[in-house]
Amino acid sequence: MWLASQRLRPRLVARLGERGFFVLFSLVAAGLWALLVNRYAVYRFDGPPGLGLGSTPFLRWPLVTLATGGITLAGAGIVAYPRLPSALFNQPIRTPYGIERISRHPVFAGFAVFSIAHVFLVTHLVSTVFFAGLTVLAIVGARLQDGKLAARRGDAYTAHLARTSFWPFAAQFRGEPLMASELPWYALAASFLVALCFRRVHASLFAHDGSWVILALLAGAAMASLNAWRRARRQRALGHVPGLADSPAEADRGRELFG
Repeated sequence: MWLASQRLRPRLVARLGERGFFVLFSLVAAGLWALLVNRYAVYRFDGPPGLGLGSTPFLRWPLVTLATGGITLAGAGIVAYPRLPSALFNQPIRTPYGIERISRHPVFAGFAVFSIAHVFLVTHLVSTVFFAGLTVLAIVGARLQDGKLAARRGDAYTAHLARTSFWPFAAQFRGEPLMASELPWYALAASFLVALCFRRVHASLFAHDGSWVILALLAGAAMASLNAWRRARRQRALGHVPGLADSPAEADRGRELFG
């Protein structure tokens, strides 16, 4: 979050360039994520108890449902990431479409919902702190990204903010439509199955000092970034100027070409 702040980021970009900053940010984020998960995996059963509300039946299942929904949204968000206006490499800003109608930051929002549920479910205080930290990271990270993009991309992104929400389905409470036909149902179904698999192997997820969790998150981030870069290249090849807001006709053409 410090590297991405509006005070530090412009100075680093001026020295390193956008590509250099991206490499630096990625290395620091990956290294800190690996260290954090590794230390959590080693010490997660130490210390005083947490809230442990999962032992209360009428609270357990709503919280488990929230956690499952969060993973489902985050997984589908990784698939949809290259088409989001907030994605890397200045993807076009379009009328909210598909999963953006649920959340403009489906990965951040999914992990926030997942982490909030675990704050109440976990049985050790170290886990409570770990998941509370992930919640803060997701919420503040999304806000920093929105601030950066609004400053860099102007009225088009500000209008996108007004028509979307961070929290899932909050935009619908303001009257924005949810178009079921636009949603990535295959990605949502696949992510839901992954969430169910996580439930089955829940006890061993952080085995081997957290290696599986570290690799899974880094691989997901790398895949999403690579797909965003490939999509930006395809747009350049077709003569689309990255970063410009799509007209309705361009948005329709983009959906035909890129999904």
